[in-house]
Amino acid sequence: MSKRFDSFVRDRMPEAHSQPDLLKVPGRAYSPRLNVVEELLDYWIARGYGARPALMSPSTKWTYDELFVRVSRYAAVLRHRLGVIPGNRVLLRGRNSPMLAALHLAVIRAGGVVVSTMPLLRKNELVTIINKAEISHAICEGDLLGELETCRSKCRSLRSITSYRVYSGPVELGSADIDAFAATETRFADAYRSRSDTPCLIAFTSGTTGKPKGAIHTHRDLLAICDTFSEHILQPTSDDLFCGSPSLAFTYGLGGLLLFPLRAGACSLLLEDGRPASLLQAIETYRPSICFTAPTAYRAMLKSINDFDIRSLRKCVSAGEALPRATFEEFLLVTGLKLIDGIGSTEMLHVFISAAGDAIRPGSTGKVVPGYLATILDDQGNEVPSGDVGWLAVKGPTGCRYLSDDRQNVYVKNGWNITGDAYSRDDDGYFWFQSRMDDLIVTSGYKVAAPEVESALLEHPAVAECAVVGVPCLDRGHSVKAYIILRTGMKKTNRLSETLIDHVKTVIAPYKAPREVVFVKGLPKTLTGKLKRFALRAQHAA
Repeated sequence: MSKRFDSFVRDRMPEAHSQPDLLKVPGRAYSPRLNVVEELLDYWIARGYGARPALMSPSTKWTYDELFVRVSRYAAVLRHRLGVIPGNRVLLRGRNSPMLAALHLAVIRAGGVVVSTMPLLRKNELVTIINKAEISHAICEGDLLGELETCRSKCRSLRSITSYRVYSGPVELGSADIDAFAATETRFADAYRSRSDTPCLIAFTSGTTGKPKGAIHTHRDLLAICDTFSEHILQPTSDDLFCGSPSLAFTYGLGGLLLFPLRAGACSLLLEDGRPASLLQAIETYRPSICFTAPTAYRAMLKSINDFDIRSLRKCVSAGEALPRATFEEFLLVTGLKLIDGIGSTEMLHVFISAAGDAIRPGSTGKVVPGYLATILDDQGNEVPSGDVGWLAVKGPTGCRYLSDDRQNVYVKNGWNITGDAYSRDDDGYFWFQSRMDDLIVTSGYKVAAPEVESALLEHPAVAECAVVGVPCLDRGHSVKAYIILRTGMKKTNRLSETLIDHVKTVIAPYKAPREVVFVKGLPKTLTGKLKRFALRAQHAA
């Protein structure tokens, strides 16, 4: 590592032969020297948009001018006070807010690589991410510092932890508070002159094993999703107000609630509480026009949607899990709005198959977003005929590049990104979701790896063996169900079930904990001793 640039991420990119084929964005020619923040902020300031609203929350409203000042000062603090050099990885931990959004932009403006994490993550999960990405600096919302501080002793690369506060007025400044540093920082940081293919984001996904995979994305990637899905499917204008529930730590939320609105010169409403009831209240109060959330949230909203005025909405995007046709039809009946379904992935950064308006076919995910290609392959990598089920394979201006991970060769084959989803395609080019071809459980839009939950359960002294599966759930799409063999002498009781669920919540993020626990005498296994989770799913269905 030189004093001017930390090449850690570049040095750990997949080898050229295992990277996906990248396509050009139709009608776009990006400069070889590019910092995405200049395109999202400086561009609009130069065109006289400075007084227009950029980010807001129930307690805050910043114009493009005000956001530019904050981002530039925070970037200067990162460089001159905290010692961040281009290429350093900076972990962000916080709830959705204008402050968290500004810090995303500041890290990238300074030349750093953002590693954003959900507030729900616990110590062990944070330690794994910090060590895998060799995080040098962390910036954390003040009341979430506790879990992060406990990581210091196990994370040799972590040099500093700085706090921030979400506030609407004066704040009592502390020595380790980023606003305390910014208050005495008179310099504005110019955007680091990065290359368009310079990494600026590592998005971690657990996948099917529970071992985090870091998906690397560049400045060009962040613009590409704005100029494909957002431009062609959403078609936003500068008068739009975006809102939604996904965390900025998810690429779904990062695109929908930060990148897309700023690329269009629009505004984003960032909510700390994105639960369905709170989201409905925010829609009535602030009158947003575009909403992002998951199918299970839309279904939950239907229970009380008539109690709120949501007539300001003109487009609603659904992703994170398959959208049931019943949810689409009921939402249309009640609101008159056609939910825009879409499939994306952390590896691809955002949505690559979708449809809007009259192009929507209920039950179908949609067609390939302009700029992407998709097909269906069999196990040998051959394209299958229309109507046949196989592996969904995608190419586009974005693609999978894992941080130093052998699983790269599983996701990328012959230039195609293999998502792990079973799909079919009809003669008109519409893609129809069938199932996941792995043991990943998608519950309320969150991805939960069955082996990770099993590992947490096995840490409890009462558990001898266990197996975790996802089972259909009307409210969540799927819920997490655990089958447990108890150790000798332990008695199965409702109290023990509750204890085991609570135990999991202390080891890993609470949303990953089982909703149901079943005590059994044995588990179905193959001749080689591997769990047959499909047998448990079939047993539940029966």
